Amino acid sequence: MLDEVILNRAKQGTKGKGVEDVPELRLGDKGPVSFLVHGDNDEVLDCVSPLLNGSVKCVYIDPPYNNLESYTHYEDRDTHRDWIDRLTGHAERLKPLLSETGSIWISIDDRQVHYLKVALDAVFGRGNFVATVIWEHRKTRENRRAFSNNHEYILVYAKDAEAFKKSRNRLPYDSEVLKRFKNPDGDPRGLWQSISLNVQAGHATASQFYEIVGPSGKRHAPPQGRCWMYTLDRVRELISDNRIYFGKNGTAVPRLKRFLSEIDGGLTPQTLWRADEVGTTDSAKKHTISLFPGLPVFDTPKPEELIDRIFGIAANPGDLVLDSFLGSGTTAAVAVRRGLRFFGIERGDHVVTHCHDRLKPHVTKFGGTVHFLRQR
Repeated sequence: MLDEVILNRAKQGTKGKGVEDVPELRLGDKGPVSFLVHGDNDEVLDCVSPLLNGSVKCVYIDPPYNNLESYTHYEDRDTHRDWIDRLTGHAERLKPLLSETGSIWISIDDRQVHYLKVALDAVFGRGNFVATVIWEHRKTRENRRAFSNNHEYILVYAKDAEAFKKSRNRLPYDSEVLKRFKNPDGDPRGLWQSISLNVQAGHATASQFYEIVGPSGKRHAPPQGRCWMYTLDRVRELISDNRIYFGKNGTAVPRLKRFLSEIDGGLTPQTLWRADEVGTTDSAKKHTISLFPGLPVFDTPKPEELIDRIFGIAANPGDLVLDSFLGSGTTAAVAVRRGLRFFGIERGDHVVTHCHDRLKPHVTKFGGTVHFLRQR
């Protein structure tokens, strides 16, 4: 078992570089085994990477954005070259940890997103770039600047983009999507949504140009520049199977019925993530204030809803996820709630005051075992 191998490595002496187990800070004693590590992320990864190679399903990191600001828990004042070199080196350490269907998600803002993408293309290969997610991290208007900056980015790469596409999860249907499905004709197959039966005619064949005769006798030809999606024989089969809808009176333009019960696995993720769906920086700050009253608050925390969506797409219960910039422990908390195993690294002392203490009620409620390791 991976957890036993890591613990054995931690117990091998107390001198030199490495990590050591801190039994008094362990949380829980049953369920998925995870690791909370206090130490420098690069040095810890160098120590444990041979043990984690090929086993991590999803990496999420929220590194410093190099915006020359001073924050409560760290200084973000590297030169551009130092910052990009450091983050590139870190990505190179993370790449071999990914499983064959694994992915890495990296938060960044618009000052550095383009530089970072070029660097990550070199690490993971341009063909393994998956998407740039645009997160609406602010709903209020910023009036001090020429433009109000209301979004950040999440760059998504995969170990193998095609393998990731085949294995990634779709999003569950929300109430707004379900409203589009109805059953006006009482079809026994249940709720359905009508979609256009005609498509652009750019690559059409002659067999896709014809008239469809509706139940009222009205004839329907495809609009100018478009053709029918299927041949006439196929459309006749669909009409016979009550899969073409001509409207309440049988005179409307024919449309294809798409049944909710036949849609595979939910919705394909889109690249625009709205604040109402996944939260904002402000909502995350309010949440962390409620979790840690009296303690210094992180300036730019990520909302649990955001991380939950990432893990919902990229991982399944029992999978191993990793965050090497753990911050206040948001990813670890979401992982425990989802039944995931996690490996989280944080160099600051808030790994105890924030991360460890944040996980206590989660482990009690959702189960799991969290071993606390410390860099020697």
